[in-house]
Amino acid sequence: SIHDALDQVEDEMASGRFEPASGDEDIHTAVERRVTEITPDAGGKIHTGRSRNDQVATDLRLWTKRELRELAAVVVQFQETLLRRAEDVGDAYLPAYTHLQQAQPVTLAHHLLAHCWALGRDVERLLQTIDRVDVSPLGAGALAGSSLPLEPVRTAELLGFGSVFDNSLDAVSDRDFVAEALFDLSLLGVHLSRIGEELILWSTTEFGFVSLDDAFSTGSSMMPQKKNPDIAELARGKAGRLIGHLTGFLATMKGLPLTYNKDLQEDKEPLFDACDTVRLTLLALDGMVGTLVFNTEAMAAQADNPFAAATDLAEFLVRKGMPFRSAHHVVGALVRSALAGEGSLPDLVAASPDLGVEAAKLLQPGASMANRTTRGSGGPVATAAEMDRFRAALKTSKQAVGQA
Repeated sequence: SIHDALDQVEDEMASGRFEPASGDEDIHTAVERRVTEITPDAGGKIHTGRSRNDQVATDLRLWTKRELRELAAVVVQFQETLLRRAEDVGDAYLPAYTHLQQAQPVTLAHHLLAHCWALGRDVERLLQTIDRVDVSPLGAGALAGSSLPLEPVRTAELLGFGSVFDNSLDAVSDRDFVAEALFDLSLLGVHLSRIGEELILWSTTEFGFVSLDDAFSTGSSMMPQKKNPDIAELARGKAGRLIGHLTGFLATMKGLPLTYNKDLQEDKEPLFDACDTVRLTLLALDGMVGTLVFNTEAMAAQADNPFAAATDLAEFLVRKGMPFRSAHHVVGALVRSALAGEGSLPDLVAASPDLGVEAAKLLQPGASMANRTTRGSGGPVATAAEMDRFRAALKTSKQAVGQA
């Protein structure tokens, strides 16, 4: 009778026919009240051995398990888009940056894969958090268990939990999993913010590295020439919102004695909003990255700046037996001379007794980028091997989130 009544209540809620009563304190009492209306004799038994404390903890764990796995799948979807773009661009290259100053050239695919690996760690964290969420608190009661012959292990199995609580006090008061989920989502949001920031920079006139699709940019209400990267800016802004949810909830938890306190009701709004925010940001960035156009000629023009190959010149001298610090000094002196207007860097290198014409070839377009050959580096050969490794890692992630 209880099962049939619960099915009816579920149908009423799904269709919008369920009508809350003024005396319903929350969802649990609303369901119990309606079940009892449908089946008066059996309905009064539904709360036997239970408390809203262990019920709401169970509900939230079930919801969080499902939601984090779905979000992990959306991250994997975005990784697939980044991988596809990395495959499409071939050996195109651009300057990589430190301190937002041009450093050394790398393949564009290598740069895109850097974001893929960071997002892969986000997927790992979400899945690891699910393992810790996967503990049933049902049977802990209000805080001390029950004198009735309950079967917490059996209910855990029926609800699909991987394990069951060991301490009733901890079971009803534990919200570590909420804090951990908020951290995972905050760090994921930070990674999305970094992607957004790069797209903002790359789409400026000064960089000119990408052109945004009209569907994923907006114009100005006053300046007709503008194409604003609003989605990327929102991705950057949403990270602050996610970090706020995390720090706010940690502040809520820090002063709570065992066991349940009404403060714990503050766990849901930040968690629900964080999940919604991350999902929308991922989907929007996925569309933005999937449709943008890479201006590879502009990238190459910046990457082929002869000064970007200064490290290659130093390593040329190292291969000839010179200590790196000495080589760094020799090349640094030539760079300073070029910047002082004493000649172009290629000419100064060609005339250098330490370097010469052979070393000057390292300053030719694309030469420096091609020199990056070590594992995980930014040259085309190393990038091809890296792409194979990432495809394997992505396949594992897809299996873990149920996409394979």
